Amino acid sequence: NLAAADDFILAHAFVTDHIVHPVSLKFAERLAELSGGQLTVDYHPGGDLGDYIQQFEQTMQGGIPMTMAGLATDFDARPNVGYLAYVVDNWGSARRLYGPGGPMAAILDGVLADLDLKLIGTIPGGFGSIAVRKGVDARPRAFPEEAAGFKMRVPPFEIGVRRFEAWGFAAVPVPYAELYTALQLGTVDGRSFGPPQEIWEMRDALGAYILTRDYFDVAFWVANRAWYDGLSDEQRGWVDAAAAEATTLGWDEGQKREEAELQQIAGYGIEVLELTPEQLEKAKAIVYEKEWPWMETVVGAELMGKVREAAGVKP
Repeated sequence: NLAAADDFILAHAFVTDHIVHPVSLKFAERLAELSGGQLTVDYHPGGDLGDYIQQFEQTMQGGIPMTMAGLATDFDARPNVGYLAYVVDNWGSARRLYGPGGPMAAILDGVLADLDLKLIGTIPGGFGSIAVRKGVDARPRAFPEEAAGFKMRVPPFEIGVRRFEAWGFAAVPVPYAELYTALQLGTVDGRSFGPPQEIWEMRDALGAYILTRDYFDVAFWVANRAWYDGLSDEQRGWVDAAAAEATTLGWDEGQKREEAELQQIAGYGIEVLELTPEQLEKAKAIVYEKEWPWMETVVGAELMGKVREAAGVKP
């Protein structure tokens, strides 16, 4: 019985300069304090227990009690709504929808429950945008006109391909592990779904960063539901209270970190560009017309209805 053990594993596959690391440390520290050392965290960052999909699966099965990960869509199509474009487009709406007590968090907790997972909290990774590799002069901002002929790396899942094809790009699915090489070799002209942290990590291969902010990157902090339900009321109280404090830290720090990273990227010499309001409205209109109705066929009308209501986007 995992609940009888006084320490339990919290694992994730993120690097230690990602925001989930200070959040994890804060959780471990506060849990030890609140429980008087009766419940402690055996912390494994950096993927030493497998990549995020493996850890997500192990947490579903109960091998790992707790992980922080992107939503794995291999087991159930419904977590794809976590990758939907323009559910939010600024930090205020992101915190309102995805943050503590937010409607998107509640919607996703309902989906995760069917995978034997309990949503403990959400941790913001920031807004994902597009970047152009060094040596490419194009700066596509007006879609679809300026996207024609531009080879855009997308993550190897269908929503990425569909979004960037709808915007007029030639979408090229490339796994993250091969992305840096693809940029260096010129296999692709640019990349999508890029939060500032990843742009900084690949800075020597990139020439421009175009802030489409189409995707909000969230790490989902989940526990195995049977493990969580097996804790005593007192233990669950400690876990919930420590997690609430740690999650609040993540949201308070997330926006500040993103702003600092954008300054760092610009300071390095990468051209940071915004869309004009008109360009942004056009990009959103294409997404709402093509991607959202397609998503409804994947996840069902009931779930998409909830997402539309949370985001304030009418069909």
